[in-house]
Order: sequence, then structure tokens, then C-alpha cells
Amino acid sequence: MLLAVETTPGLHGDPEPSAFRLGERPLAVLQIVDRWMGQNEHYFKLQASDHALYILRHNLIPDTWELTLFQSPLHPPR
Repeated sequence: MLLAVETTPGLHGDPEPSAFRLGERPLAVLQIVDRWMGQNEHYFKLQASDHALYILRHNLIPDTWELTLFQSPLHPPR
């Protein structure tokens, strides 16, 4: 699912998510829990203002963001 993501410069100047829209619902990033880099993408595991966990992928070429995981705080994994 493609997303509209607001970013701020991270530690090394690379964009990091600070907020995003899931449909019409705006969500703020409360915490970046983890991050890792692939060859042409960066991944961010984060907790959003709805207290759910998300993994967002930033595709460097083209410059797009995608939702790759959603974990509801109401339904933790078994």
C-alpha cells in the first residue's frame, strides 16, 4: 500500500518518517523502534499515535513509501 509520508532529516541527513496518512487518517510517529537498509530501500519499524506497530519501506528509486506490516495493539501476534 503506497503512503503519503512526512519526513524529517535523520542522524545522517537521510529522510525519516515523522507522520503518515493511512487512508484519510493522519498518524504521528511516536517512536522509531528499529531501522535497516537494503540496497535500494530503507525500512523503519515504528510505533504510531494509534499505538500500533508499522513497518514502512522507503523505496529510494522511485522515491515512494509503502506499508509492509501493520500490527494492532489490540491483537498481538501469537
